[in-house]
Amino acid sequence: ETKEKLASSFQALSAEALRTNREDFLQLARTSLEKFQEGAKGDLAQRHKAIEELVKPVQESLQKFDGRVQDIEKARIGSYAALSQQVKSLQTETARLTNALRAPALRGRWAEIHLRRAVEIAGLIEHCDFFEQVTVPGEDGAVRPDMVIRLPAGRSILVDAKAPLDAYLDAAQATDEARRDARLRDHASQVRQHVQKLSRKTYWTRFDDSAELIVLYLPNDALFAAALEHDHELLEGALAERVVLATPSTLFALLLTVAHGWKQEKLASNAREIAGLGRELHKRLSDAARHLDKLGRSLDGAVRAYNETVGSLESRVLPGARRFRDLSAAQLDVEIAPLAPLESAARPLTAPELCAAPVPEDAN
Repeated sequence: ETKEKLASSFQALSAEALRTNREDFLQLARTSLEKFQEGAKGDLAQRHKAIEELVKPVQESLQKFDGRVQDIEKARIGSYAALSQQVKSLQTETARLTNALRAPALRGRWAEIHLRRAVEIAGLIEHCDFFEQVTVPGEDGAVRPDMVIRLPAGRSILVDAKAPLDAYLDAAQATDEARRDARLRDHASQVRQHVQKLSRKTYWTRFDDSAELIVLYLPNDALFAAALEHDHELLEGALAERVVLATPSTLFALLLTVAHGWKQEKLASNAREIAGLGRELHKRLSDAARHLDKLGRSLDGAVRAYNETVGSLESRVLPGARRFRDLSAAQLDVEIAPLAPLESAARPLTAPELCAAPVPEDAN
């Protein structure tokens, strides 16, 4: 029983000591942990603050970049909307223009305006007069080329503008290659028909000063290229029928050639005028030389008459006057001044040009 009491007492003491030690350990651990947490919190706050200071410029830059990206996106959306509107408007205007060019009257007028613009760009207005829509009557009816361009030496060249666009526009709008090729062949056929019609009209026979050909002007190089691609003999056939196919580039070269011809004509005209002025100047110099020669002969005659008068005065008049003095019939304070004869004569003309015979007025 004593043993059991001791055991119970020991067990109670052990349990109390264990409980006390555990509470002390827990209290110590809690205190240490709280101190560690306090230190960790301060260090973490410092690290967090340092990281915030380090990341803050990057964050601000990212915010600015994000704002800029949003502004760019808004501008892009606005520009895209405006561009879409302009594209739609352009498509509408293109469709309207295409429909307008399908009308024969508007198409022909467009070709005529394009032709006039090409002539003006070439700068030929001051050097080469041109006339539009010149009507010439005839037995088979009146003819009226779109333009008559004057050439040097009184010649002229005839130009007629055509714009075969129906088949070409259909080919441009075709969705399959077969239809496109077929419409381009039709386009080449339309161009050849225009060539044949102009050839049959023989415009050059109605204008006496015209070159024996007519220029068929196509207001777009692509029209000619497409027709020639599907009709390889188009150019040779047109030339055989005295029809010259021209586009803006080739017509511009032709007009520059005309302008060069006018420049040469102007130079020749100036040369003829200079030659006429030279002949007139030569004639006037000849007349002046003839008058100078006549004046010199007159001066020589005047000198001879003066010397003869002096000789006659000295030999026939003065001896009688001296007798008045000898007879004391003359005034004593009046003397007759002596007269000396003139020995010099007018200088004769010696230059061959001044001594030659006068040039006739009709001399070349």
